[in-house]
Amino acid sequence: MKSSILLGIIGPWQIALIVLVVLLLFGGKKIPELMKGLGQGINEFKKGKNESEDSEKK
Repeated sequence: MKSSILLGIIGPWQIALIVLVVLLLFGGKKIPELMKGLGQGINEFKKGKNESEDSEKK
């Protein structure tokens, strides 16, 4: 039961470890490209969501 409580807590050391692993896996040059793709995906999702809400209102 105690381990399930600890899984929900993310501290600064865990974040630093995740960032380090991402840097090692993808390298410094790939990260901006990944973030750009992530941002475009989020924008497309929001656009689709708004279009869906507009069509439901009509």
